[in-house]
Amino acid sequence: MSNHFSAAYLKFPGDDARLDLTDLYVFPAPGAPGRTVLILDANPFTMGLNATPSFVMKPEFHPEAVYRINIDNNGDFRADAAFSFVFTAAKGSKQTGSVHYATDEDARQPGPAGEVLASAVPVGFDASAQPVQVGPCRVFIGARSDPFFADAEGALHGFEWTGEDAFAGKDVQCIALEVPDEMLSAEPLIGVWATASVRRDGELVQVDRAGHPSLNPFINPEYAKDEYNAGHPVDDVATYLEPWSQLLMQNGYAAAEATAAASTVLPDILRYDRGLPATYPNGRTPTDDVFSTRMAFLTNGGATPDGLSPHDDLLPEFPHLGPPNR
Repeated sequence: MSNHFSAAYLKFPGDDARLDLTDLYVFPAPGAPGRTVLILDANPFTMGLNATPSFVMKPEFHPEAVYRINIDNNGDFRADAAFSFVFTAAKGSKQTGSVHYATDEDARQPGPAGEVLASAVPVGFDASAQPVQVGPCRVFIGARSDPFFADAEGALHGFEWTGEDAFAGKDVQCIALEVPDEMLSAEPLIGVWATASVRRDGELVQVDRAGHPSLNPFINPEYAKDEYNAGHPVDDVATYLEPWSQLLMQNGYAAAEATAAASTVLPDILRYDRGLPATYPNGRTPTDDVFSTRMAFLTNGGATPDGLSPHDDLLPEFPHLGPPNR
């Protein structure tokens, strides 16, 4: 998995699939210099064509949640800009969302703050959904085909690859943005991570986060996953560098190599330099084979690539993810 089923014991954060952030993508907008695409996916196996009945989830966003894409543009591992999304309760096949854009101190507030870029943006529940223009941004919110590809079964059985893509034909709920670069930073280098928080007893509680792909589900022990999901990048090095280095040493790394390798993914922020080609770990595109990259990372090169290819329903145009598979 990438960040699918990221709570302890392969459960959903907050025991709710709608709060499960599956993947985060950052790459330049094709054919549109000076613009960047940010995609956050959630709610794994939403209405998937091949999903088993026990994994078919409601195709909606949680109405008591705040979904956020955070931008660090000065290297202090704190949000300097943020796009927040909140949603109404779904009524049948209708749900709407609001998009907020915040900078500086407002970007570090737990709730949606700053400028309201748009309200009442319709959530798409089928293939007819279309992007909308929101000021200088393009926005798409709704069900799409899950672009993540991985031989999950093989990873769970000693890297004996089966050739089966566990995520083919599955759907997710997608939040996609195409924004001017100046809304992210003046300089080309940024750090990006996403969070999902939900209201409990009147307070927002963070229950999931996503930065680098396939980290928390594979590298943290079960008892540590929920605490990790509630954490913040600014604390990651102090909290996780030592235990993650110890784990890598058990998987074939020398001590110094393990520390150096763990340092490449801590803090858990997806770094993106607009001046360099966008391919993971510099940003991430939907065609990047991040699963094979992560398995090799965890085993010091011992795991070979799983041999799978990107999904063939990806689109060259925004929102880039294929239509839902229902």
